[in-house]
Amino acid sequence: MRIIDLLHRKKRFFSLEFFPPKDPVAWPAFFDEVKKLSAMMPLYVSVTYGAGGSARNHTLTIVERLKSLDFEPMAHLTCVGSDRTRLNIFLSELKAAGIDNVLALRGDLPECSRNADRQNMEFHLAADLVDFIRTGHGELGIAVAGYPEKHPEAPDLDTDIGHLKQKMACGADFVITQLFFKNDNYFSYLAKARLQGIIAPIVPGILPVMSLPGLKRMMSLCHTLEVPHDYMVSLEEADREGGTEAVRRLGVEYAKRQILDLLERGAPGIHLYTLNRSSTCLEIASYPPIARFMA
Repeated sequence: MRIIDLLHRKKRFFSLEFFPPKDPVAWPAFFDEVKKLSAMMPLYVSVTYGAGGSARNHTLTIVERLKSLDFEPMAHLTCVGSDRTRLNIFLSELKAAGIDNVLALRGDLPECSRNADRQNMEFHLAADLVDFIRTGHGELGIAVAGYPEKHPEAPDLDTDIGHLKQKMACGADFVITQLFFKNDNYFSYLAKARLQGIIAPIVPGILPVMSLPGLKRMMSLCHTLEVPHDYMVSLEEADREGGTEAVRRLGVEYAKRQILDLLERGAPGIHLYTLNRSSTCLEIASYPPIARFMA
């Protein structure tokens, strides 16, 4: 079923993003974690894969398995470094497997092609991919990414929202945001999007901090990610005094407060970047004030 239709049916929800291990040997442990998360009754789940389609076959296998476990899976699909033939094959395979949704992304170049000229590629914008899917595989549901703190390559937020508007005009159904830690940034982004005529649901993406090195890696990748100063100081102090577990506890408590505030202020639901950690996600979902919103 198309996720946009599910969004119109339910007031509040969790959705989950999985980062499957590249090595199939690790898949049994991964699916053990996934099965535990069925208790959250996520509206849908999304599945990442490598740059340039490096693990696309793995993605297909994993979303098929998730479908068999009664999840509504959405496959991530990047277009940089790909071509129409390969994309058509993959999309047809998804449909044949009963997968009804994709997250359309531009993606990053594989390391071996980092210096290639994107303008000479068949696809170089996420909007190109959205248009391609909607034109040739129109029955699929399409989500796209949003950046409350702007895409790192965008000169400013208004320009970035203009790119989002282009993706919506090409046929995207709804938006999932990149992670953020300042809720005001999400609501400012939402207001600016509405002013530009974007009426589709914009689902906030939340990452519970699990470790300080992990957070710093994410900051180096996102570039524009804002971490409140007081929160970063607290995380660093927790890391010094109690190590990774102390950081995890602090990260979970911050995520609980952030999610509750988002729901109280009208967010349609919460997309959790799970890091494949069922215990953390279940702890957040069972927090009574949050659980009441999801009931």
